[in-house]
Amino acid sequence: MKKRFISGIVATAILIPTAAFAAPPLIEILTRTSMTTEQIKSDEVGNAALEKLYSAFPETKSFEMVNASTVQDVQTSIMLREKGGTGKTITLHMNSVSGTIEHVIQENWEPKEKPLMALTDQEIKAKVDDLINRMYGPIEDYEFAMEPMDNPDQKTWMLNYSKKGASEPFYQIFVHGNTISASRIEGEATPSNAEVEGFFTTNGKPDYFADAFLNDAKLFALLGMSATELKEELAKGNSVVEVAASKNVSKQQVIDVIAQTQVDTQIQGEHHGDAPTGKTSNEQMLKAVEPKVLHVIEHKNEAPSKK
Repeated sequence: MKKRFISGIVATAILIPTAAFAAPPLIEILTRTSMTTEQIKSDEVGNAALEKLYSAFPETKSFEMVNASTVQDVQTSIMLREKGGTGKTITLHMNSVSGTIEHVIQENWEPKEKPLMALTDQEIKAKVDDLINRMYGPIEDYEFAMEPMDNPDQKTWMLNYSKKGASEPFYQIFVHGNTISASRIEGEATPSNAEVEGFFTTNGKPDYFADAFLNDAKLFALLGMSATELKEELAKGNSVVEVAASKNVSKQQVIDVIAQTQVDTQIQGEHHGDAPTGKTSNEQMLKAVEPKVLHVIEHKNEAPSKK
């Protein structure tokens, strides 16, 4: 099993221990804006997430909202904490376009005398199973794998739940200290041969944030090059925009192709019941995702790769 965090459209720094993984630098370009409790409750995505949480864990209705924010209409986040100084906290990160709850972080739900990492492997899996079942639904048909992470500073377990035949997990969970960090990855059973990993690198390591945008067959067709060829050009220090210009392809053409693919993916999720339906038009969704596409296609590797 690959020992890396597989990101979707958005990755969040607080999901996993800093010593185990670094947050993808591209997300740092985006600006996080605070939201009030009233704004969250009047926001369609935020309110729907709260209702889902309250249904899954009724006790959270009495929790206090201690933090809420949005990242440029890409991600909406809320954090609730039990009153009384117990430290029992739950955090949700939602895709602001589709409304899908992509990340759930459960902290300090076990007593300090016996935190999660003091439990047996079977007990830890039972806790994770319960979280996924409540927030996402039954997982009986998923294959399961659990392994320790190479993290000298803090004992960490990675749990992957995959659909049969899938090459990537559908749910990926990290357990460390007294925290469960669960991500909905939605790995595909038949990945495209055109896909590559790490179009951009930081400190010599792959930065997976952009992969969800750039692994796009229509983009490769527009540029007249393969995924591997595009990755090679980006490794030289070029941006996607510059590569496109060398092919007489405009920036707007690149934006239009990638943005439409992202929107089509979200609409497909809606048809499968994974997102709020019908209230956001194709044009509105395109407008929301275009700024994020622009960040990716104008980004450059920190320095040209040396061969």
